[in-house]
Amino acid sequence: QVQLVESGGGLVQAGGSLRLFCAASGSIYRIDDMGWYRQAPGKQRELVVAITRGGSTNYADSVKGRFTISRDNAKNTVYLQMNSLKPEDTAVYYCNAEAKVAGPWSTPYNYWGQGTQVTVSS
Repeated sequence: QVQLVESGGGLVQAGGSLRLFCAASGSIYRIDDMGWYRQAPGKQRELVVAITRGGSTNYADSVKGRFTISRDNAKNTVYLQMNSLKPEDTAVYYCNAEAKVAGPWSTPYNYWGQGTQVTVSS
């Protein structure tokens, strides 16, 4: 099994910054794609940004130029630097990882963290 633990959420004023951190642990052979999703009250969970093992990224249009994702493959960690935060960024942010646990030919599975609350006040 793979466990993802997020940290770094909190309350910040509009225009401020936060940095989210997610660490994966457990019986991991390799983690491929990682990413951050968010879910605001009454809305569906949406992709914020994804990053491949090789470092290619895919940002939601709403966060381009403000958020930056990075990862450390050796440590199975992923970070999300969030700048110029807006009230509409308020949501629970979830870390996601696609991981293989049983070897190179095993089926990759998606794993989720428990979420961390980000609240941006106006």
